[in-house]
Amino acid sequence: MLGYYATIAASSFRRNKALAALMVLVIGLGIGASMTMITVFHVLASDPLPGRSGKLFVPVIDPRPLDRGQSASAPQQDGSFTWPDAMNLLRAARAGRQAAMAGGAVPLRPTQGGGLPFYETGRYTTADFFAMFDTPFLSGSGWTAQDDAQRAHVVVLGRELSRKLFGETNAVGRTVRLKDADFRVVGVLDTWEPQPQFYAQMDSRIFGRSDQFFLPLQTAMDLKLDFAGRLSCWGDSGDGRTSDQCSWLQFWVQLDNAAKVDAYRAFLTAYWREQQAHGRLPRPVDVQLYGLMDWLAHQHAIPDDLRLQLSLSVGFLLVCMLNVMGLLLATFLRRSGEISVRRALGARRRDIFLQLGVESSVIGFAGGLLGVLVAMLGLWSVRQRPDGYAQLAHMDAGMLLATFTLALAAGALAGLLPAWRACRIAPALQLKTQ
Repeated sequence: MLGYYATIAASSFRRNKALAALMVLVIGLGIGASMTMITVFHVLASDPLPGRSGKLFVPVIDPRPLDRGQSASAPQQDGSFTWPDAMNLLRAARAGRQAAMAGGAVPLRPTQGGGLPFYETGRYTTADFFAMFDTPFLSGSGWTAQDDAQRAHVVVLGRELSRKLFGETNAVGRTVRLKDADFRVVGVLDTWEPQPQFYAQMDSRIFGRSDQFFLPLQTAMDLKLDFAGRLSCWGDSGDGRTSDQCSWLQFWVQLDNAAKVDAYRAFLTAYWREQQAHGRLPRPVDVQLYGLMDWLAHQHAIPDDLRLQLSLSVGFLLVCMLNVMGLLLATFLRRSGEISVRRALGARRRDIFLQLGVESSVIGFAGGLLGVLVAMLGLWSVRQRPDGYAQLAHMDAGMLLATFTLALAAGALAGLLPAWRACRIAPALQLKTQ
């Protein structure tokens, strides 16, 4: 029966080609515009570490004096740590795993071909980073806690940088010169590109190219390597990055269950009060412990302008649906004579409703085909933007299926009122005028 109704729909569209083409165009533009932004939003809002994000947390303690911020209870927004606090929590080791980290950029010189030096971005961190975030290794492994303590000159390379420096040969055991110091390669990561780079300071660079080297944080401090990111200081910060009056480090912990989360929160509360007894952390105790996805939401990892564009695109789709609804209503009512004849020959109202619903769904499907093309063009235009997230704007199989589902739903919904209105036509009144 559905096939028969689809045949009737095709015949109707052939009789009204211009009107059918207009409806397909309108709904196709609405679907294309909305799916462009829905796809971008879907990519940016996805879990960067599926399967592990539920165990990863950002502790937040506020080291600022009372005169910093809007009020004594105003929370520290970026969650950054001072050097003393980060080292104290590392030594306490009260979480399953914990790591302190900061971004950096250093010059490197290729060892093959006599290439020119170039700058590369990476991460200064501590030994638990790799196990905690379950980074995949192509060869070798991360360094140990003993390497951290000994300020060892070891480095883990990203796959792209390893290939750039050493070609396809195994880089483990080779030497890399970072700035003015030599480092021994202990591991090479396989492709690992979490989007966003949740462990970094939240700014416009958390989307896009991943870090290409990782080396011990304390080694970077000893060698005075170049750091990247915000450094917020107050009072007498003469010791610079090691001062307890400068916050700049990111700190992550792994807590495997709710009991451990509660225990770690209690530990942080006790730590805060202990530091207050020593004249530090003067703000009221207000420990925060954010899960990975909650942290991304708290830090507004998805740009606000994208949320606005998503709302506008969905609004545009609704306007398109209203226009298609009006066109379908005019089309169906113009066929009132045909509908009345079918009713007089025994067709039930629900049969008429189903027939017209199939016709509107066919419009939606055709609009979905056009919408995919419009969405592809829209995503291409997004990829031309300079934003870090732009290169992530690609439509996968799931979003392609969602496009057609949305198109069919939009067509069916737009046809509900016109189909219902056409079913209410009194056959006797129409037949008398024939």
